[in-house]
Amino acid sequence: MISRTTAHTMTQSSLRNLQTNLDALGRLQQMATSQRAFLAPSDNPSATATTLGLHAEQVRNGQFARNVDDAMAWTATVDSALTSSTALLQRVRVLTLQGANDGAMDATAKEAIAVELEGIRDELLAAANTKLLGRTVFAGTSDAGYAFQPDGAGGYDFSGAPGSSVERRLSAGVTVRVDADGSQAFGSGADTVFALVDDIIAGLRGGVNVGAEVSRIDDSMARMLSAQGAVGARQAQIERAKEATVDASVSLESRRSAVENVDSVEVLVELQAQELVYRSALQVTSRVLQPTLMDFLS
Repeated sequence: MISRTTAHTMTQSSLRNLQTNLDALGRLQQMATSQRAFLAPSDNPSATATTLGLHAEQVRNGQFARNVDDAMAWTATVDSALTSSTALLQRVRVLTLQGANDGAMDATAKEAIAVELEGIRDELLAAANTKLLGRTVFAGTSDAGYAFQPDGAGGYDFSGAPGSSVERRLSAGVTVRVDADGSQAFGSGADTVFALVDDIIAGLRGGVNVGAEVSRIDDSMARMLSAQGAVGARQAQIERAKEATVDASVSLESRRSAVENVDSVEVLVELQAQELVYRSALQVTSRVLQPTLMDFLS
């Protein structure tokens, strides 16, 4: 069978080829302007699936990064409160030793020490009730709005629930406590540092030698330093988690860019080549379709 080529056949074939070249040119132009390797999931299904997975990992890593920042804020607040409280206890110790020197201290001098100790007690209580974004950092999950407050009978109530803690997830399998147990740092019941300072004040004003209270101060300070050491260890863990999230962020973005973004130089070269192909196709088509019926009759 002999196939017959007509002008109409040539016209349709040329137009199809032109449209194909134009589609390829348009696709490359969109890639160059959008800087994306594919414009629709159907263009590259496997790359689309990889990109969606990478975006999901970036979202998770971003949440971990926010958790790390929040954890750092909590532990830094706790550490600062414990640092100031330790310094205050050291001052209490110095004043107690001074007040215990009955030979050099008269009632007026002891009263001055007692007044200063009252101020220190209030500062210690304020430090124990330190808040971050409206939440107390020494009362666990309690929503009472305070960690310690006077009970009206010479003691101090602790609002924290036993075993409760505030935690943040740093990675898929790692969580860390970001608060501190106020009862461990400041004591509980009649053994709080606030009650201790009250006892020293009462001794100074009652004419009792307060030298015996120094050992209680040392015990309280050791307890507070132990709590601060635990917070410091968690801070170091959070710092390592922060480095890990930063590294993961860089790695994920690099992988996403390699799959989703185009090589600008490569796509520009392809675009220029396709433009040349399209222009050549236009010129060839214009020459092929020039003859008319009058040309054949002549």
